[in-house]
Amino acid sequence: MSTTPLDEHRQRNAAAAADILARVEESGVEFLYYQTVSLTGRVVGKVVPARHLARNLERGVNLHRTAMSDLQVDRLGNLLGGGTEAAEFTAMPDPETFAVLPWDTTVGRFFCRVYEPAHRADVGGRILATDGRTNLLRAHEAFTEATGLRLRSGCEPEMTWTGPGMEVHVKPGSSSSYHIDCLEVMRPVFQRVIRYGQALGFDMIEGDYEDPGQLELNWLFDDCDVTADRLVTYRQICRQVARELGVTASFMPKPATGVMGNGCHHNLSLWRVGEEGGEGTNILADPDVTEMHLTEAGRHAVGGILTHAAGMMALMGPTVNSYKRYWDAGQFAPSQINWGFDNKTCTVRLSANGRLEFKIPDASVNPYLSHAALLAAIKDGLDNAIDPGAPQSGSSYEGSPSKFEPLPLSLSDALDAFEADQIVQSSFPADLTGLYLDLKRDEWARFCGHITDWERDMYAEHLP
Repeated sequence: MSTTPLDEHRQRNAAAAADILARVEESGVEFLYYQTVSLTGRVVGKVVPARHLARNLERGVNLHRTAMSDLQVDRLGNLLGGGTEAAEFTAMPDPETFAVLPWDTTVGRFFCRVYEPAHRADVGGRILATDGRTNLLRAHEAFTEATGLRLRSGCEPEMTWTGPGMEVHVKPGSSSSYHIDCLEVMRPVFQRVIRYGQALGFDMIEGDYEDPGQLELNWLFDDCDVTADRLVTYRQICRQVARELGVTASFMPKPATGVMGNGCHHNLSLWRVGEEGGEGTNILADPDVTEMHLTEAGRHAVGGILTHAAGMMALMGPTVNSYKRYWDAGQFAPSQINWGFDNKTCTVRLSANGRLEFKIPDASVNPYLSHAALLAAIKDGLDNAIDPGAPQSGSSYEGSPSKFEPLPLSLSDALDAFEADQIVQSSFPADLTGLYLDLKRDEWARFCGHITDWERDMYAEHLP
């Protein structure tokens, strides 16, 4: 009988069991979350008393497979992702992801990889096709094997905080961005978020106040799969801080008309793997050149990203609300698919330290899906030496049209572009792509059938 991926995971856990059992016992943790992430970015899982850890290292925990689609029903009442009768999946903890929750040190957590349960005929022990986290881990390894490169990323998660004590006053025609007095209003928030992040292993580096209620706190970059786990954890931290302070923390991409949207820019660099486990070399910039520039390989990577930007849009802006961010011209969101040197109006901005700032993703992004798509786009650019064209000179909001496909401006158009882009789709199993499209097509249909306040204001008493 052949060894399955589930068998291999159990073997890895058995090899690590003595160490992780000792760590958990020494930590004093009494309860453990076994968690994974659904296609929409929701954290799902189970809680188990820590004394059962040895059992869970071998057997994992089982959840109904429609947890990967949030147990969402479509407009006709059908449970997406397999229906009520669908089999469960097995979530196996990754021992290296163990962490103690700093707000309650009796609780710890593991991230899990997800598999078909061993008893299922023909497919038992395979990786669950709809698990975005495991897919990214495998996609990154395949990318490295093919190119000798690691994709490293850092995210800039903007979000909106509202509630008692969060109000600020801004002079008309001015902005609250970078205002220390506004940042001081947020002091209870940023102190607690940073402290919790540091306790969970984040190297928190800087943050700022941007728009009324909008805060951005950043941490140091790492391999893209590590960054994805940290972004998910960061959202959990922010929700916890909001509960503790009696306020609301929202990652809604466009919280109100006329205000800044909540982006989640992905800052990307490509590193040649070091021969002896060292840091390696960022191939986007030549270390002997001091002025801002992009290497030939870097240009090809940009070419791949821009070629597939439209096809990736449904993953980078995954909600109906996401597209309101792109309609509000001049609010620092991209308006066309292009790139430039330190140009904040472009889709891809080359910064002075040899990284590519990809500005399309918003705060609702599922980072496992966004990074997997970026790996495919970058590899296509490298493989086919795709030319990104000349960098944008001046504002993209007033410049000539880009050579690339237009930016989709609705979730429906973005889903069409996703379906048409075979390179982007190749980064995911067919079952994942199909379920994601089902979820998002249903979301668009629900929106189209919903009567909004704007429509009532415009039409309720329009005639005669």
